[in-house]
Amino acid sequence: MHCRSGLVALLALCACGAKPPGNVDAARLNAARSEPGQWLALGRNWQGDRYSPLTKLTADTAGRLGFAWEYEFRSHRGRVEHGQEATPLVVDGVIYASGPWGSAIAVDARTGKERWRYDPQVDGSYNRKACCDVVSRGLQVWKSKVYVATLDGHLVALDAGSGRELWKVDTLIDRDQRSYSITGPPQVAGHVVVIGNSGAEFGVRGYVTAYDLDSGKQLWRFFTVPGDPKKGPPEHPEMTTALQTWAGDSDWASGLGGTVWGEMNYDPELDLLYVGTGNASPEAPWIRSPGGGDNLFLATILAIRPGSGELVWHFQTTPGEMWDYTATQNMILADLQIEGRLRKVLMQAPKNGYFYVLDRATGEFISARPYVFTNWATGIDAKGRPTINPAATYKDKAALIFPTGAGGHNWPPMAFNPQTQLVYIPARESGMVMAPLPGDYQWQPGQTNAAHRVSFSFFVNLLSPEERKEYDAVVASYPGLPDPATREFLIAYDPVKQQERWRLPLGRAELAGGGVLTTAGNLVVQGTSSGKLMVYRADTGAVVKEIDTGTAIMAAPVSYEIDSQQYIAVLAGFGGAMAPLYPAESAAYRYQNYGRLLTFKLDGTSTPLPPPRQPMSTPPPPELPASVLKTAPHGAALFFKYCVFCHGGQGETRLSAYPDLFRLDAQTHEAFGQIVHEGKLAGNGMAGFADVLSKQDVAAIQAFLAQGQTALRNEELAPAR
Repeated sequence: MHCRSGLVALLALCACGAKPPGNVDAARLNAARSEPGQWLALGRNWQGDRYSPLTKLTADTAGRLGFAWEYEFRSHRGRVEHGQEATPLVVDGVIYASGPWGSAIAVDARTGKERWRYDPQVDGSYNRKACCDVVSRGLQVWKSKVYVATLDGHLVALDAGSGRELWKVDTLIDRDQRSYSITGPPQVAGHVVVIGNSGAEFGVRGYVTAYDLDSGKQLWRFFTVPGDPKKGPPEHPEMTTALQTWAGDSDWASGLGGTVWGEMNYDPELDLLYVGTGNASPEAPWIRSPGGGDNLFLATILAIRPGSGELVWHFQTTPGEMWDYTATQNMILADLQIEGRLRKVLMQAPKNGYFYVLDRATGEFISARPYVFTNWATGIDAKGRPTINPAATYKDKAALIFPTGAGGHNWPPMAFNPQTQLVYIPARESGMVMAPLPGDYQWQPGQTNAAHRVSFSFFVNLLSPEERKEYDAVVASYPGLPDPATREFLIAYDPVKQQERWRLPLGRAELAGGGVLTTAGNLVVQGTSSGKLMVYRADTGAVVKEIDTGTAIMAAPVSYEIDSQQYIAVLAGFGGAMAPLYPAESAAYRYQNYGRLLTFKLDGTSTPLPPPRQPMSTPPPPELPASVLKTAPHGAALFFKYCVFCHGGQGETRLSAYPDLFRLDAQTHEAFGQIVHEGKLAGNGMAGFADVLSKQDVAAIQAFLAQGQTALRNEELAPAR
């Protein structure tokens, strides 16, 4: 019955000459600039420049930009506060986008009417295995299929017309022993679709895997770091090379990291797949690889032949990585005139604060300079190798390091405008304090593993009193360095001259600036965590239009055209790594925060704002036995180890995507042990902690929370002075 109806639909489609849904192929993507109204890939074209050739919106007309329509992005858990980080695709009048957990939608690009929605029904407890929220950073549309990855490690192919699941494969190794997840997008490269994974913080071994586009059959797997050589020979020849850069006594049990969690890219002309790898696990190299070494392929750009999985070239941005730096940020392919010669280049602004230009055919280093303040290296030599600053190491004592592990540039994509010849970077200047871990380090499954301690300026309110004292003392011991507090900018950068053209301060709110779109209308478009959609002149950075959406924007906007009308579309919703702590400057602090697909057009209307947040009051604390209350100091230590990152600190007034544990009602306190120990609310994302906490530990945490709740309530009830 289904086959017959599908055949009838196909015949009708052919008869009227319409394109099948999701009709993207190599020829069409290669000629993307001849179809300026489409957005066929994450970066719009295979170059990944996030540049729209459309010109109806210009510096002269964009002042008339207004609201067109919105689509509320829900999962089966309803209106839950999770981040929206994906770039939508627009193919023949349909918008395709991924969302939290690896969900996906298709909506009419004219009206926002839903065509289909896919929810992978991921177990909510899997949230505990993800470092930075249950986000998804995008999907791929190819030959009437939609490829999307789920948080729990599956790659799925959907029918572009109906959203029906065509095939689903488990991409994870050591599923029961290691906390892998997937938050990054798949990449179509030639005849394969490739996917990486996340989880270095939990101690995993990074890799990418290629699958057949039609069947989902695994074709090859490329590991990014070696496995324990005592357990068998290297899986592929490149691992033999990598092993030479690791000490024989390396901490193989920790997995070593190097996960591929960001955007990849594919050059069809060179037939090269570009893959960026992540940070180390553990990050302290004197524990990870005591004998030293560059530790390939951590924080490295790999050029792989997609038909075979063979490595063609590699370039390591941060040898011996020890600061949570990655090369997973988006890569832009362009042809630039450099020293009188047209070069095929790859450009990246990775976490370490240096802007790299490489020959994308050979991997030859062309240039690199800092785009934000850095002190981990004193410079880059002629071959692209950094000189490490001894003052930025933390083996023997705590050190103040720039940029932080959040990076000078993180996952929000940068863009390149071939008219201005400028790259637009959502950048951050911020410092962190890193210190050696007291005692012996040993990898522990299912937990965040680190052989160091780290304090970020934007999380100081989550530090214990002792940690805060140490942080302040270390910062004071580095006179002459910038304030480590976060400052965010949109930077216009000349990649040929390796110099900044202009920068716009976006404020001190963490993740203030989202991903970037640039257009032939001399525009740069970027959302902010304050909920503003900002439109700037691409040449000067002058503000052209500011639209208050009421929802924080982290994802990158896109532009498309239907019926001679140019649109801007962007996913909005705060979360990600900052889900545990909504900055007071963010829209999520002022308005209810949930996923929205927002679109704008010329002469549109005012944007509807979400409902405002209601002030929180503190319920009466529970009455606990005196014997339990005595365990509160023990509970405080456990709270700062297991709970604070998601739920915030005691007396913290800033909001979070997670419940405030110091303001729980009587019903929640009654079920506290069942929730925390037994996982009663695992389906909603609150996994049980019986593997690391005893019932007595859970009771001690509750005692600590009850004390804090008492103090907060007494403060609220105290008469005004």
